Amino acid sequence: VLQSSKVLAKKELSYMPIIGWMWYFLEIVFCKRKWEEDRKTVMQKLLNLRDYPENFWFLIHCEGTRFTEQKHQISMQVAEAKGLPKLKYHLLPRTKGFAVTVQCLRNVVSAVYDSTLNFRNNENPTLLGVLNGKKYHADLYVRQEVPEDEQECSNWLHKLYQEKDAFQEEYYRTGTYPAVPIVPPRRPWTLLNWLFWALLLLYPLFKLLINMINSGSSLTLASFAFVIVMASVGVRWMIGVTEINKGSTYGNNDNKQKRK
Repeated sequence: VLQSSKVLAKKELSYMPIIGWMWYFLEIVFCKRKWEEDRKTVMQKLLNLRDYPENFWFLIHCEGTRFTEQKHQISMQVAEAKGLPKLKYHLLPRTKGFAVTVQCLRNVVSAVYDSTLNFRNNENPTLLGVLNGKKYHADLYVRQEVPEDEQECSNWLHKLYQEKDAFQEEYYRTGTYPAVPIVPPRRPWTLLNWLFWALLLLYPLFKLLINMINSGSSLTLASFAFVIVMASVGVRWMIGVTEINKGSTYGNNDNKQKRK
């Protein structure tokens, strides 16, 4: 099912080389994060998914942006102004996009799974760390719910995030979630599949490299090295976009807009 996953993502990601273009053709739902402009286009794209030929998961991050201390302070000011309970570890959830998603995909998507992810020993995973083979230890807590109409979705989502905050408090205190953990068995097929494709694809690349070295052409070798360097720089640039400290300012202006 993961290979057919769809997400609600910001429009800027569609311009990312290769990844963004691939997401566009996979019918990922992009939004500008301005509800007045997004409502019609997002609803249309979600309705288009109703006749998608395969089973799929639709992933949505209801906080709308990545967590930073500044965004958290502003979000809690908004919560106080709206009379909502304050959260310690989450931003106030954005209910409109979630409610429209449930409305458009009702009777197509059979359930809503709430997932909370943490990493042990204060590990801070990065995409670069994953690519470098660094090992991380994740704990994932999953629950299943199915809310109803828009107002009920909004109330349910706020209540859900209050519960998620309590789970996060428990995890920081004890290092575990309040449930019996399930540890999935190791699957050798994943490793065998990776080895097969690695050997299949790396053989012609190594053969090409050996032929280029044997050719003795300085221009050819310099061109090959240039391509490798540019590819490495490009990959590191795209990884840099995923870092939280380089994220957007979305969520920093909520309190200013509310005052206006």
